[in-house]
Amino acid sequence: MLDEISFSRVPITNRYKIDKIQTFLAHNGLDIDEDVEYFVIGKHISGQILACGAIAGKVLKSIAIEKTYRGSGLSLTLMTELTNFAYELGRYNLFLFTKPQNFNLFRQSGFFPLAQVDDAMILMENSPNRFQSYCQQLKLMKVAGERIGGMIMNANPFTLGHQYLVEKACAECDWVHLFVVREEGKDFSYLERLSMIRAGTQHLKNVTVHPGSDYMISRATFPTYFIKDQKKINYCHAALDLQLFRDGIVPALGITHRYVGTEPLCPVTNHYNESMHCWLASGACRSNRIEIVEVPRKAIDGEPVSASRVRRLLSQQQDELVAKLVPKTTYKILFSDDVQYHRAKSVAA
Repeated sequence: MLDEISFSRVPITNRYKIDKIQTFLAHNGLDIDEDVEYFVIGKHISGQILACGAIAGKVLKSIAIEKTYRGSGLSLTLMTELTNFAYELGRYNLFLFTKPQNFNLFRQSGFFPLAQVDDAMILMENSPNRFQSYCQQLKLMKVAGERIGGMIMNANPFTLGHQYLVEKACAECDWVHLFVVREEGKDFSYLERLSMIRAGTQHLKNVTVHPGSDYMISRATFPTYFIKDQKKINYCHAALDLQLFRDGIVPALGITHRYVGTEPLCPVTNHYNESMHCWLASGACRSNRIEIVEVPRKAIDGEPVSASRVRRLLSQQQDELVAKLVPKTTYKILFSDDVQYHRAKSVAA
């Protein structure tokens, strides 16, 4: 039966084939996330799509098998085709999000559990010990102290509000570990944001700026193709991300306090802040339990400083107002030739 199935690769730009794939996925209760780049599809000699899976960065998504072929071994063949394609693209560290009832299928395909949220979602990766190895590397950067702060930033871009938060944490802690979310946005690239953060914190002597890792789950890559309820999506994202932080990063670096700015503007980010109290403080196991420090958002001209406010002003070419909201180091980077070129390309796209 399987010898009647052939596999092919379809870029997301092939609208004719993508329309057919979308129909197949809809029939299986799934959809296509915006960050998907390629599909691998298995077709019967009759032309019917029987299996498909997608690649979005390092995440495998939209994996589906025609009902009548489930249990036939087609799923394992599809996963082999999909992972081999990802390896050819140079993406060796792979992840997938799935429902817990699919655990055995993906475990047989070489994926191992990282974290789980009730019966809603499980995060898996194609290594049994890569996360542990990452945490062992972090241990090499551990600094002794009674109060060790931790924070995670996107900083798109790095504002005076971000700088204020880091300065306050450094003033209150023996050491601070700052992690940068690794994702490529349409506004500023990961390397641009990392440069802004490093430049804007170089005057502080008790902070380590850590490059982003695959274990800070970006909302940009978080799956929505098999969950339709936005509240459930927000809950699962926060729960998985905070579990990885609590169970791996906190003990590796001896973090005792997580610093975060209050969020009066974005309900999604506000929900994430609230989730910290559940997963890192009251609901955490005693050995990894840490204190959450919510710092009131810095305000300028009676309005909270936010990256979205800066982006809006940039789009309106109000450079003088931008200068009031960002450190001089950020302003210099924002108006450098490299960043201006990147933003021009993003707008054109």
